[in-house]
Amino acid sequence: MINKEIKKILDKIVVDLYQGIKSDFIVESPRQKDFGDYASNVAMVLAKELQKSPMEIAAKIIEKAKAENHQKKLFSKISVIAPGFINFEISDNRLTVNLNWILKKKCKFGSSEIGKGKTVIIDYSAPNIAKPMHVGHLRSTIIGQSLYNIYKFLGYKTISDSHIGDWGTQFGKLIYAYKHWGNKKGIDRNPIEEMTKLYVKFHEEAKKNPELEEYARIETKKLQEKNDENIKLWKFLVKESLKDYNKIYKILNIKFDYVLGESFYNKMLLGIVNEAMERKIAIKSEGAIVINLDKYNLSPFLIQKTDGAYIYTTTDIATAKYRKEKLKADKILYVVANEQTLHFQKLFASLELLGICENIEKEHIKFGMVFGESGKKFSTRKGETVRLTDLIHRSIEFAQMVIEEKNPKLSRNEKKKIAKKIGIGAVKYNDLSQNRLTDIVFDWDKILSFEGNSAPYLLYTYARINSLVEKYNKTYKLNRINILDKLDLGLLKDNLEKDIMKKLLKFPEIVENSANENSPHFIALYIYELSSLYNGYYNSVQIIKSEKKITRARIALSKSVAITVKNGLNLLGIDVLERM
Repeated sequence: MINKEIKKILDKIVVDLYQGIKSDFIVESPRQKDFGDYASNVAMVLAKELQKSPMEIAAKIIEKAKAENHQKKLFSKISVIAPGFINFEISDNRLTVNLNWILKKKCKFGSSEIGKGKTVIIDYSAPNIAKPMHVGHLRSTIIGQSLYNIYKFLGYKTISDSHIGDWGTQFGKLIYAYKHWGNKKGIDRNPIEEMTKLYVKFHEEAKKNPELEEYARIETKKLQEKNDENIKLWKFLVKESLKDYNKIYKILNIKFDYVLGESFYNKMLLGIVNEAMERKIAIKSEGAIVINLDKYNLSPFLIQKTDGAYIYTTTDIATAKYRKEKLKADKILYVVANEQTLHFQKLFASLELLGICENIEKEHIKFGMVFGESGKKFSTRKGETVRLTDLIHRSIEFAQMVIEEKNPKLSRNEKKKIAKKIGIGAVKYNDLSQNRLTDIVFDWDKILSFEGNSAPYLLYTYARINSLVEKYNKTYKLNRINILDKLDLGLLKDNLEKDIMKKLLKFPEIVENSANENSPHFIALYIYELSSLYNGYYNSVQIIKSEKKITRARIALSKSVAITVKNGLNLLGIDVLERM
């Protein structure tokens, strides 16, 4: 990556000029073109240490950098602007070297081995058993899968785990509701639908009769004590729920290495509580057991209730312990909504006190909530959810209508295939193109838009380039071209061509930054900007009808854009289309 190469060059120059001085400077891409392709604040950082003029220090650094550049031919220009920023413009030679690299690496372009030897576990999706997946589950599922793709692309051993909610008080409520209002035939015929209705009914009835909450706790306790009737019903609900979820995951192309729910860790929970008590990290408080977090200015972390039941907090501690000891994690990412921030602060503090997951990086990957068009949070209790299956199918149906209108000559099967990819891609991209920290208001028009910064626009860009290459092959009667054979990329002298090549240069940096920030939206923004640049170029420059050698170079540039767009979309979990 160019930014790292520049950093390495400047590090060496600083050591040569100012031995013993440590400088923590940055190399970044300026927002304005006039300031070069890359800029560094190294001179200003050194000025504070040396008590000298940053412009004077910059002049010395530039002199050395130019000497270094004589051999490498990395820069076409190195300059300084007040108060001391050093600007670098990338040479045409390096731009063409990068194009060749893209054409050789293909699907590997942008990948690296920075994560080699490290294991990252990504905890995402994690729906609650016996409830249908709704639009509120979308963000965790899609963001988590994208992060999984990104980390894997960067050489990490990447493990995905859906920590499903298959234990706890909601089962007591469901079991009580089933025993009192359930219809076995209806539940056998449509288990998730009927159990959701029962869950909603329980909360409606509990408003009238608060004692139902206590009855639900009794049923929960019986489940934890392995009551035969409750265990049998619980197993049925888990089985049917996973069957239902897997249908959605298959449509979305979401895959998990593990689906280890809360129940998986039940055998560890007594040991967790005993260890916390023995080490005097936990105390008894009004009959319950809590971890005291005064040291962190946090309220206590409840790990065992007054009736002796364990809760998800205890399970989360056991899960972290398992991931360290059995899965050998170096990093654990929890892709969970903003509203769980306090829980994870307490969890991480408790793990530190217990000495669990020492030297392991743990991060809560927060994201905003998804709200209904009314601006209110979706709630299963009130029966107001928008089901994920409904959202996906509606998006696909809308996409099919557009395909029918735009390209009616396609076969029925091809229309269905294209509509499915566009519909699913639109749903994913609508989420991943936005900063994960912001709340999203559920807006059908925005999700299904086929204009502007959207998945269909990017898919169309890729398909357009693919069509262009096919046309080139037919024009020159080539069944298959070796794009690198007799290729002269030095013919790419148009300003738009230079802009595209400079943009392509930054893709590996964007991928790495997306991992550093755990934010896929950087990739989404990048491929949108690249596609916009290319479409402007396509509409203003003759590509096929130019002189043969220039056409070949322009086809190579186009193909490089297609490779990069495809790689970026794949990291977001979006499949490309060869034609639309």
